[in-house]
Amino acid sequence: MSYIPTTDEQQQKMLAEIGVESIDELFADIPEAVKLKSPLDIPKAMSELELESHMRELAGKNKNTDEYTCFLGAGAYDHYIPAVVTNLLSRPEFYTAYTPYQPEISQGTLQAIFEYQTMICSLTGMDVSNASLYDGATALAEAASMACDSTRRHEVVVIRSVHPENREVLSTYTKFKGMVMKECGIKNGTADLQHLKELMNENTAAVLVQSPNFFGVIENIKEIADIAHGNNSVLVVSCDPISLAILKAPGDLGADIVVGEGQALGNPIAFGGPYLGFMAAKKEFTRRMPGRIVGETVDREGKRGYVLTLQTREQHIRREKATSNICSNQALNALAATIYLSVMGRKGLKIAAELCCRKAHYAYRRLLDTGLFSPVFDNPFFKEFLLVYHGNVEKLNERLLEKKIIGGFPAERYYPELKGGYLVAVTEKRTKEDIDRFVAEVAAAC
Repeated sequence: MSYIPTTDEQQQKMLAEIGVESIDELFADIPEAVKLKSPLDIPKAMSELELESHMRELAGKNKNTDEYTCFLGAGAYDHYIPAVVTNLLSRPEFYTAYTPYQPEISQGTLQAIFEYQTMICSLTGMDVSNASLYDGATALAEAASMACDSTRRHEVVVIRSVHPENREVLSTYTKFKGMVMKECGIKNGTADLQHLKELMNENTAAVLVQSPNFFGVIENIKEIADIAHGNNSVLVVSCDPISLAILKAPGDLGADIVVGEGQALGNPIAFGGPYLGFMAAKKEFTRRMPGRIVGETVDREGKRGYVLTLQTREQHIRREKATSNICSNQALNALAATIYLSVMGRKGLKIAAELCCRKAHYAYRRLLDTGLFSPVFDNPFFKEFLLVYHGNVEKLNERLLEKKIIGGFPAERYYPELKGGYLVAVTEKRTKEDIDRFVAEVAAAC
């Protein structure tokens, strides 16, 4: 027991207090056959100096966006994060805070969540927002579940241009919730509207679409909304929050529930997480939303205060009444999004979105000019685009990595019909020099 910070004398006193003579007696109920009889097969202990050196060596094996120029997106994006975001997140009152069960001692946390909800509603054009969803994939799946509960139907139609991993999560949800998932085909990079109409029936609870979609293409939300609502179905839109600074809010186009991945709002890529999913909806869906909703009120002295207005988790109410079993608190990630949006403001967010769009289109043209790529779709895109590479995508990315460039995503991995598909993301962080060097290295690799 070398890692227990107590002396032998202290351990004996504790054992005597509970009436046993040795620590082994505490585990007497465990059969001898399953007990470990030899030391763990792990490296020997290191000194602090040795451990720091060892961890630094391990960390040095990672390829990170501080040292590498990133053109990889496909769901996680290398956006600029103002220094104030990390600075404020590191304050102990935020960094160590947990679920705000007691409002009288959690006013700061509750207010931060309230402000986050307000900003998400403003971005999406929705009436109400919640907090504490794991990520964009689970937010989409939870929205599908909400739609089925509210319509008392059991089928959902998801457009095939929705992120493939999100569709996998949705498939898992439907499998165990008695729901049926149907996939609608794509045409020129967006939903095949004729196929969508054919899939709709009296059991269709919702249509799920992503815009900008996995290929970066902007979907025709208005037409999809008309098809969904014509069948009395719910429209769920998954979106990139940065794009909403220059694109019309989904709520203004007919969306009933809006979800998405909030990583782009002040959260680093961080090798895959933690991230946060955002969700906003029309007010009639309020009581069916998972997670929690913070509301503004006044105390008995008339002072402004914040409370958990709605908590539909099984942890708070009867299991059969709960809308979800989500039990994580993503408030720190939501706080990062809140600080980011506050610092950027409407003007700053719009500038960032416009830079993404302009630089992506510049990179698109430059890559086509090399003659090594062919266009795939001719629909408008935001900050991500798909080209077909006339060569081996994996080998191209290996060569780029040697030049400290993280290349695009091989779309063929999820879409076998897109042989040579190369999905490239360009954020506001990429300079003209970055893009020109990327194009030059691509050409040199060939």
